[in-house]
Amino acid sequence: MTFTVVGAPGDRRVTLFAAACRASGLPEPRVVGWPDVLRGVPLDFAPGTLLRIDSPGDDPEADALLRGPGDPTRVGGGAAWYRNFTRALDRIGAAAAGTRPLGDVGEIAVMFDKRRCHARLQAAGVPVPPALPEVTGYAELRARMAEAGERRVFVKPAHGSSASGVVALQAAGDRIKATTSAARDPGGYHNSLRVRSYETEAEVAALIDALGPDGLHVERWLPKAALDGRALDLRVVVVGGVPTHAVVRTSRAPMTNLHLGGLRGDLDAVRRALGEDGWRRALDVCAQAAACFPGTLAVGVDLLVGIGWRRFAVGEVNAFGDLLPGLTGLADGPAAGVDTYTAQVRAALSREGSPCAT
Repeated sequence: MTFTVVGAPGDRRVTLFAAACRASGLPEPRVVGWPDVLRGVPLDFAPGTLLRIDSPGDDPEADALLRGPGDPTRVGGGAAWYRNFTRALDRIGAAAAGTRPLGDVGEIAVMFDKRRCHARLQAAGVPVPPALPEVTGYAELRARMAEAGERRVFVKPAHGSSASGVVALQAAGDRIKATTSAARDPGGYHNSLRVRSYETEAEVAALIDALGPDGLHVERWLPKAALDGRALDLRVVVVGGVPTHAVVRTSRAPMTNLHLGGLRGDLDAVRRALGEDGWRRALDVCAQAAACFPGTLAVGVDLLVGIGWRRFAVGEVNAFGDLLPGLTGLADGPAAGVDTYTAQVRAALSREGSPCAT
């Protein structure tokens, strides 16, 4: 039994997945680089191979082929990125006949469009934050907020990832505050590892208008539960329909992403605060969200926990949300003691009836 990975050669995800294969007694996976896929190099997948589609990662060459030439740290270009990404997914899907894909290309495309993903979750009865109609600029955003009576919203680029261009917006009368990792310089907006705030209408309008042409998804800002003065949410990896790994992400800023200064929190403390019934309900919501993508072996679910520890909402479902180095599976789950990649290798082999699955 062998794996082929479409990914960014040398990317940490590919390296960790290869290590999981070796630890399971399997050969090193063959890696097909995203740049080759995006340049139209003919794809040749061996019949019967287990095909894993992974993230393009931080590969500058892949980024230039997806968004066009420019600084890889720039914010924006999501529409072009998505257009080229989905075309590449279609090429992979067409070449994958006879393989055993671990991810459905159509489902991956939905997960990378926040508007479509939100709509699919909502239609399935998964709790999600209420969304406003799509907007393309600041004036339209403020009008939609006024119509809905919303003063606090999250503005998300429709095709962004890693919180790139995400804006937590608060507006009340003449007062306005936009919190984001997008830093402005003479060349436009760039991703920063530091969260900052813009507090004049001119600054906020310029930011939203710069992001708007690529399409924006706007959701109600749901106040999050907190521990020790830090707001939190959960990233839960669901493998084969079962939640296997969970990490608590905490922050004093609205964004909890770990690369933006968020810290891993105490999962045991969260479980105590939720109680066992609440914890089971939280995992059930994550499993329900993953079930909306039945053709994809593993997804990362961002679960929002409301103030009071009783309400949940799914913020996003991530096709490539399994990069949690050093995190082992839930002690009472099927991936206890192993990382997210080993859990996926085992699940894939079990699905194929391989004796290497244990």
